[in-house]
Amino acid sequence: MNTLIKDVLAVLPDGSTKKTNIAIENDKISAVGDVPADFTADNIIDGKNKLAVPGFVNTHTHVSMTLLRSYADDMKLMDWLENKIWPIEAKMKKDDIYWGAMLGIAEMIKTGTTTFADMYGDMEKVAEAVEETGIRAILSRGMIGVAPNGQDALQENCTLFEEYNNAADGRITVMFGPHAPYTCPPKFLKQVMEKAQKYNAEIHIHLAETKGEVDDCIKQYGMTPMALMEDVGIFDLGVLAAHCVHLTDEDIAIMKKHNVRVAHNPGSNLKLASGIAPVGKLLEAGVCVGLGTDGTSSNNNLDMLEEINLAALIHKVQRLDPLMVPAAEALKMGTAYGAKAVGLSDIGELKSGMKADITLVNMQGTQWTPCYDAVSLLVYSANASMVDTVLVNGKILLEKGKLTTIDEEKVIFEVNKSAKKLTGRALLNE
Repeated sequence: MNTLIKDVLAVLPDGSTKKTNIAIENDKISAVGDVPADFTADNIIDGKNKLAVPGFVNTHTHVSMTLLRSYADDMKLMDWLENKIWPIEAKMKKDDIYWGAMLGIAEMIKTGTTTFADMYGDMEKVAEAVEETGIRAILSRGMIGVAPNGQDALQENCTLFEEYNNAADGRITVMFGPHAPYTCPPKFLKQVMEKAQKYNAEIHIHLAETKGEVDDCIKQYGMTPMALMEDVGIFDLGVLAAHCVHLTDEDIAIMKKHNVRVAHNPGSNLKLASGIAPVGKLLEAGVCVGLGTDGTSSNNNLDMLEEINLAALIHKVQRLDPLMVPAAEALKMGTAYGAKAVGLSDIGELKSGMKADITLVNMQGTQWTPCYDAVSLLVYSANASMVDTVLVNGKILLEKGKLTTIDEEKVIFEVNKSAKKLTGRALLNE
């Protein structure tokens, strides 16, 4: 199917904007600007008063944790995990995972996200949700090596790869997901590496999220988590590292050396008081930094535009430098850099040959007036409720703010049913 987005203001790969047309042939962008005379559109989207950006790339989620949104807030990380989150997660069944994923995917599509990198359990149910909804995903089976089911989880990640890597018209990529060094000791990580090498797969892992984690690692192993991972050899496989908050200059040099890509989660890091990642130093060193939301029980949403806004603000304060992470750079962190972070080279920019993963934002209204710089307004003034249309692989998943592949009412009903069963709590919005 051919689609023409007509008379839209598009954000080009160099960060500039241009009033133009975007031609889509099947799942790819065939032209931005001069559309060939012989191009015939089966569908025309009116782009007037809309800003076209590459679909947002959420580089780190636990999407089914939508089931625990607002269940446990304002707590320290390990207290939150050990006493609230992990006990409820142990009760989750496959249907719970599926409906939690459906809710998260619905939220992401409605807020302009076209790709997400997820780590959780029962990932085949998340894969089913991805297949059905049309979104793009990088999926990892979360593994806690010290848990009784550590070996089972590793085998489940292998099965996930065999059954779903490159599935759903190529929209699914599978990585391996050891949780973190403090839950996955070197011996277990070596086993993960062996399996990942067998499948030529990459690694998605939490690293250096809290100061306590780093201090404990140094106490136990005599080195930081980054140095430990280099010593174990895991960086040789290609790594998407979530958080990376507490880093030394030596850590950053290790990351640059091994092309470690970062999933920066500003909202979650602020809410859990984990700290502010040294993004300025990482970018200056040439380390790829994408953006993620983390799970909705530690954020509490999946709104990538909010993360883009935070990334453009908090690092200015951290460095006392108003030039740090300008608007265009923050937007790239949520799009092009995010695509690179999750290992995809055919999304993240609006240009010929790329996959047609596109988000259109409504530019009408008070917060867009006057409009001297559309990228600046998107990052500093707009909000995700202004997302109008979302395409993935050239297929419309959101049209004029309405989901086209998801029954939102049914998803909310099923999630509320699961939430009450898991927590035993009454829900205040029913």
